Amino acid sequence: MSRTLGVLISGRGSNLQAILDAIDEGLLDAYVGIVVSNKNDAPGLERARKAGATTVVLSHEDYDSREAFDAAVLGRLSEHDVEVVCLAGFMRILSPVLVRAFPNRILNIHPSLLPAFVGLHAQKQALEHGVKVSGCTVHLVDEELDHGPILLQQTVPVLEDDTEETLSARILEQEHKLYTEAIRLVLDGKVRVDGRRAIIET
Repeated sequence: MSRTLGVLISGRGSNLQAILDAIDEGLLDAYVGIVVSNKNDAPGLERARKAGATTVVLSHEDYDSREAFDAAVLGRLSEHDVEVVCLAGFMRILSPVLVRAFPNRILNIHPSLLPAFVGLHAQKQALEHGVKVSGCTVHLVDEELDHGPILLQQTVPVLEDDTEETLSARILEQEHKLYTEAIRLVLDGKVRVDGRRAIIET
């Protein structure tokens, strides 16, 4: 029986598209029950609508606190019986209101090899530090920024002539593949959390 995903976005929604494509291709036994954006002009909303997914816009500016906003998001996710939440370029730090409602069931994809280069502009940070290898990480979300148990990582070499844009583009290609695999592991019950560690069971 297909599991219901809720996807949170703020922008172009390329990782949302990767999830939708993976479902269409039979790589994920899942259904996107709802796509929530905090921005009404997020291009990802059109991607969701074209796929027939329910969309809703909840502007964080309409709420007095992060907790109040997250409570509204939680309400919409609950209405659609969401079991697993996928952050796909959602530019908001989640409060305990949302994190505790989905323990070890919120996933995020980040364009660095965590714990290196948390927060915004991770690719720029990587270039400024002169690293030779960067990549992407899928992790479970906890109450700290880019901090939860790591599920999967994929390395991407940093080239001598890389710019933030070229490195970002190559990392993004890997994000789409990695996120699908990580979501599949969670849906299939292959992930066990032991403290700060995510253990993949075969």
